[in-house]
Amino acid sequence: MILVTGTKRSGTSMWMQILQAAGLPVLGQAFPGRWGDSIRDANPRGFYESRFRMGLYYRTNPDPRSGEFVHPDAVADQVCKVFVPGLLRTDFAFVGRVLATMRPWREYAASLQRLYDLEKANTPPRDELGERDSASEKRVRQGRLPAALEWWFENYELIRDVTTRRYPFHLLTYDRLLRDPAGEIGPVLDWLGHGELEPAVAAVDPGLRTFHATAHQDPRVDDEAAAVFDALYEAVDQGGDLSPDLVSEMNRIHLRLAKAWDEERATALEQRT
Repeated sequence: MILVTGTKRSGTSMWMQILQAAGLPVLGQAFPGRWGDSIRDANPRGFYESRFRMGLYYRTNPDPRSGEFVHPDAVADQVCKVFVPGLLRTDFAFVGRVLATMRPWREYAASLQRLYDLEKANTPPRDELGERDSASEKRVRQGRLPAALEWWFENYELIRDVTTRRYPFHLLTYDRLLRDPAGEIGPVLDWLGHGELEPAVAAVDPGLRTFHATAHQDPRVDDEAAAVFDALYEAVDQGGDLSPDLVSEMNRIHLRLAKAWDEERATALEQRT
């Protein structure tokens, strides 16, 4: 399969729209379930997500409801959106080519919060007793990762996964795509082996971008960590390889942030019990 991946709010939906316009077969619906009523404003042209967005593996294939099994050969030429955590657990037989996109971490945090706010505002509360927390409230209660750390952990794990499993991989930034749609989409279609360039480029609408980089306010990301976050994004945005020095700094910062987050969660759990 052709897997489109990245964090949430990183440009994965735009790439799904681009590849569909180019004539590639896409797996997923523009607005699954009630999404058209609740979070359409976050992506007016659609999300194109399927049950596989969190991975093609034993919990999603066979389908837990219908029992339907998707064989890798049957979907080899299809495009499927799979977020980073899902890519990490996806069976290798489904990993044909992986197209990844990245957004600035400050902008990501603001955009993700907007998505959660839309979800909360447009999800009617209900359950057996007539009350139900919104999905966003459940995430908060269950200890959802702070947005800046989610951006870091997922992108770090993405790079580690491709380095380990060594599948065909193409990574670029959302900004780079918007700066030169034809210049970026053309090589991607050549890499994939097919697709019409003109309608694909026409699918890019910079006017749909509603967030730009903002100052970060998470105390967990100090100046040292922020500098490494920025250096990673800059390297990807410029289309270059990650230098050995940058990789070394990434590993060091990751270990520190992961340890601090584990300690924070352990403290929070102790306080709840």
